[in-house]
Amino acid sequence: MKVILFGATGMVGRGVLLECLDEPRITQVVAVGRSSCGVTHPKLREILHQDFLDYSSIQREFADAGACLFCLGVSSAGMDEARYRHLTYDLAVAAAKAILAASPQAAFCFISGQGADSTERGRIMWARVKGATENALLAMPFRGAYMFRPGMIVPMRGVRSRTALYRVFYDILRPLSPVFRRFAPGFVTTSVNVGRAMIEAAVNGSDQRILGNVEIDRLAARRPTS
Repeated sequence: MKVILFGATGMVGRGVLLECLDEPRITQVVAVGRSSCGVTHPKLREILHQDFLDYSSIQREFADAGACLFCLGVSSAGMDEARYRHLTYDLAVAAAKAILAASPQAAFCFISGQGADSTERGRIMWARVKGATENALLAMPFRGAYMFRPGMIVPMRGVRSRTALYRVFYDILRPLSPVFRRFAPGFVTTSVNVGRAMIEAAVNGSDQRILGNVEIDRLAARRPTS
């Protein structure tokens, strides 16, 4: 399967990229970003693109894709709702429309967040925006659309956050993650499991269209071992 990946320079997207490159069922990864992810691999094709609202110049690259894995995202800290909505809702929907036009049989996997508000009416701004984005994507006629709502994600395989404070936090959390995963399984997952779960949803689908940490870990465990 050919997949289109957005956000490969970020922590979540880098984790997803590594799993895709190791996955035999993924034959090609087309990574779209404003800057290079710094990875070279026979299965990886990078496309540098600046306008994330207009894909007309590169839309042919989206043809014959089996799935889009959309891991692009920003923190809402210090941002007003209009700006955050533009960088979350507008960019995701623009990418989805471009993928759908080029590959109408594709699946779409979106990294959302634990606590996203499907009603779009809650008091928390980022949750409303994420919920609105999910609803828009779920309404599109993809082969399947899956909203991933991870809580805490422990980066694995050398993946690092670009935020220094987060790096310190993850370094503290990493040795404790087995304890959390045993006694509070909904609290934490890993970048490996997020990547494997997205691949499994893209290839074989999922009974659930909205997946939290428990569902992510369960879906990741379905990955063939050989």
